[in-house]
Formats: sequence, C-alpha cells, structure tokens
Amino acid sequence: MLNKQRSWVDIVIFLSTGSFVILIDRMTKVFFSDLLAPRESLPVIRNVFHFTLVHNTGIAFGMFRDNGFVYLVIPVIALGLLVYNLYYYHKLGELDRWYIAAVSLILGGAIGNLTDRILLGHVIDFIDLRVWPVFNFADSAITVGALIVFWRCLPLTGKKNSRKVAWM
Repeated sequence: MLNKQRSWVDIVIFLSTGSFVILIDRMTKVFFSDLLAPRESLPVIRNVFHFTLVHNTGIAFGMFRDNGFVYLVIPVIALGLLVYNLYYYHKLGELDRWYIAAVSLILGGAIGNLTDRILLGHVIDFIDLRVWPVFNFADSAITVGALIVFWRCLPLTGKKNSRKVAWM
C-alpha cells in the first residue's frame, strides 16, 4: 500500500498534467478556429509546416468519417477503462510516476477531443505537417502518453520492476 504523501503527489501529477492538456488543447482550438476558416491554411514553413483548420468527423487520421454516435460511445468506454486501470494498479502500489503522467496525457487528450465531439460534432485539427494528416494538441498528448506507456512496459527500460504494469 502507498503512503499518503506518495498518494497526494501522484494525484497532483495526474490532475495537473491532465488539466494542462485540456486547457492548452481548448485554448489552441479556439485560437485557430477564430484565426482561420475551415480548410484555410497558414504556412509557417511553406510545404513543410502549416496551420490548417480541419473539422474532423472521423476517428484517428480522419478515418471512418461521419459515424456520429459510435465516436462518442467508444471514447467514453476507453476513458472508463483507462481510469479503472490507473486506479487499480495505483491501489496496489505498482505504478511509477512516468506511467501516471503518461495516462494523464492520454486522458487529457481524449477528454479534449471528446469535448469537441460532444459540443461541436467534430474535432478541431490545425497542425499540418503536409506528410501526415492534420492533428491537434490533444492528439499529440495522446501519442506522447502512449509512447511513454509503451516504453515503461518494455522489459529493457533498466528497471527491475518495469513490467509490473499490465497492458490496459
């Protein structure tokens, strides 16, 4: 079982990381929605990096567009499973802070995109690298969080107990 000091620090890491992602995601989406019209592009480095406003009605990378309700149910179920996973392993005292921060990044990003789907019926994307589908800050947080979880679950991370956390 974890001591109370460790638990409070873990909770602060979890809440502050997730809240930061939600806040920055919302601010950037509002900023670029006010700055650009849908499909309008603002080059930063021509043909390399642009800001392009896209309303994504699909899932990752715009796949399976316009399937509405399914894209509300699946994220809610995934969020619930992720929170349960974090709670269960934290209660056992088997989580390190990297994992807690990573899950917070994933949850913050998922909540940011889910908020768009609920309020707008689409996700606002604006980061355009020209060789990759347009994405947003929430997508970046989800990707970084998933990479950290993957890294922490590898047996080669140099920690004896690095495989304690099971895959979700």
